[in-house]
Amino acid sequence: MTTATPLRRETRTVDLTVSGMTCAACSARVERALNKIEGVRASVNYATERATVQVPAGIGDEVLVERIRKAGYGARPRGTGDGDPTERRVRDLRRRLIVAAVLAVPLCDLSITLALVPSLRFPGWQLLCLALAVPVVFHSALPFHRAALRNLRHRSSSMDTLVSLGVLASFAWSAWATLFGGQEPGYWVGFGPTAAGADAIYLDVAAGVTTFLLAGRYFETRSRRSAASLLEALDALAAKEVRVLRDGAERMIAVGELVVGDLFVVKPGEALAADGAVHSGRSTVDVSAMTGEPVPVEVSVGDRVIGASVNRDGRLVVRASAVGAHTQLAQMTALAERAQARKASVQRLVDRVCAVFVPVVLGLALLTLGGWLLAGQPVREAFTAAVSVLIIACPCALGLATPTALMAGIGRGAQLGILIKGPDALESSRRIDTVVLDKTGTVTTGRMTVTGCHPAAGRTRGDLLWFAGAVEAGSEHAIAAAVVAAARAEVAELPEAGGFTALPGLGARGIVDGRDVLVGSARLFGERGIAVTGETAARVEAAHTAAAVPVLVAVDGEVAGMVEVRDVVKPSAAEAVHALRARGLRTVLLTGDHENAARAVAGETGIDEVRAGVLPADKAREIEEMRAAGARVAMVGDGVNDGPALATADLGMAMARGSDIALRSADVVLVRDDLRVVPDAIHLADRTLRVIRGNLAWAFGYNVAALPLAALGLLNPLIAGAAMSLSSVLVVSNSLRLRSFEGRS
Repeated sequence: MTTATPLRRETRTVDLTVSGMTCAACSARVERALNKIEGVRASVNYATERATVQVPAGIGDEVLVERIRKAGYGARPRGTGDGDPTERRVRDLRRRLIVAAVLAVPLCDLSITLALVPSLRFPGWQLLCLALAVPVVFHSALPFHRAALRNLRHRSSSMDTLVSLGVLASFAWSAWATLFGGQEPGYWVGFGPTAAGADAIYLDVAAGVTTFLLAGRYFETRSRRSAASLLEALDALAAKEVRVLRDGAERMIAVGELVVGDLFVVKPGEALAADGAVHSGRSTVDVSAMTGEPVPVEVSVGDRVIGASVNRDGRLVVRASAVGAHTQLAQMTALAERAQARKASVQRLVDRVCAVFVPVVLGLALLTLGGWLLAGQPVREAFTAAVSVLIIACPCALGLATPTALMAGIGRGAQLGILIKGPDALESSRRIDTVVLDKTGTVTTGRMTVTGCHPAAGRTRGDLLWFAGAVEAGSEHAIAAAVVAAARAEVAELPEAGGFTALPGLGARGIVDGRDVLVGSARLFGERGIAVTGETAARVEAAHTAAAVPVLVAVDGEVAGMVEVRDVVKPSAAEAVHALRARGLRTVLLTGDHENAARAVAGETGIDEVRAGVLPADKAREIEEMRAAGARVAMVGDGVNDGPALATADLGMAMARGSDIALRSADVVLVRDDLRVVPDAIHLADRTLRVIRGNLAWAFGYNVAALPLAALGLLNPLIAGAAMSLSSVLVVSNSLRLRSFEGRS
């Protein structure tokens, strides 16, 4: 008996942009809808609004788009349509927020003041309040209503459900009371009758809830937009076309057509299209975009090169060893996207509370209405009690708990040079026990600086810098720039070198005042037969040991001395590391630089642990390994290569002068170029999170205590609205305590 082998179906990958998702549950619904199609495997990322779908042959993109549309969301293939959908959503929310804020201020003033002070009323005041509320309820609050309807279709509920019902109930009750309710007096608990109409108009509840929660949704969407922009920035580093060598001729092809083993040409100024090894040619390659190291790397035949690095001078022919999704840049992008998906799956505490709270409130409102009617009470009284339950439960304080603390914390952080992007950063700050620091540009300045000048016997410091600076002025190398800067600070005027010749990967040569001057590495001097001996040779060895770069200078074939160049440690680094260790935090230096340079920096700053020679894609893996071992990791970096690591860490912190990619992937941006703000940022994030949790505990406890009173009819809707406002005031006041936070830097 033989077993039939199933036919292997060819698949393709489709990337879709999904719109309309408001929480992580939405992405799960879209994923389930797509995976119900036979043979389809889908992964949906809420943070970046992307769906990656493995589709069998024969299933078109339109099938996927239609399935997502039936689930209640929008979709289109990536790269089609007009503009960025996330950007359009941010603009839409901003317009709705402006409308709500502009109308809510006069509406709240009128409805509260005139309801409680009859002498200030004028004919038609209730209708005016109603007219002001209509755009807020039916335009500004529309995203909440849409989400509530979508939840209803899927037999689920969320905070949007309660917001929508509370807003609509407030408006409906006010409209009914204004148009048909008459002017019967209402009652305050224990205080006798209120003025006629005082319990009829409380549209400020609808307007206030909509405005505050819409503001929170707007800032959340802006934060999620940065997650997508990180991936776009990484994509932008990749070459789009490549000059390939086939049949002895060069021709341009799309980078997607490049295969392993192909020879491709990289001219000066061009980015490498793939990882590979140099087949022919010699040059210096700027690897700062991939490794963060400021010194270009010398490459020649046989040396490995990384895609997205930039060729500085000579022509290179490279044999591709990794293309497409297998390049280091592609792996960095994939790591960053997975990290964003992990962060997006962290549910907000408010969402977790509302998952239970909303159904309970809805059930209690229905029980209240039914109970009052069964008890023989008038419909008006029963409906009043039910509406009071919805209003007292309307999560205004819950909605304010996070944004107000965020605004206070972010405002104070901005004064201290710290920008906190959103609540994920605060939640991630809990129990941080390890701080990982990138070296170049973070702990060090990221700029090469002359730290020593050692003339040979018979030469002066000024002579040495005069010759070296004159030749190096013709070079664009980072080391050359450091030598020129030091020479100009020492010598009044540098002469122009004649016959300048750049020696890629080795140094430079020129004629200065009729003298033949050679500036470069010990390797160059060896090739030219210039012996480096005595004290200068010892200085070269000492420079290598201290992770500095020795630049030798020869005049007319004789060694004139050595200039020592290195990337110096920032003045604030040692104090920042001391402050972190004082808080009981472990510090780790993570760098792509060699061991000697890393050890020298760690010794100078007091960092506990060193992990050197780490490739860009491996930085994120190192962070993941620390997390897997139980560490709660904060990563501080500034380079393109730090982007995936920043996104992978529990708390990503980027220096403001760093690359756009690092800034987009970080949870916290350190505006000041001062490492002492790192411990301040961790402390402020922790304090802000504690305030948010205190706010949520108060708001939720208040609702739990007030709901039974509303259900028993002891709180009319006006009192419910006033009590809810008082709860919000207390939440705001608690949040404002963050303005007194003091940093150490």
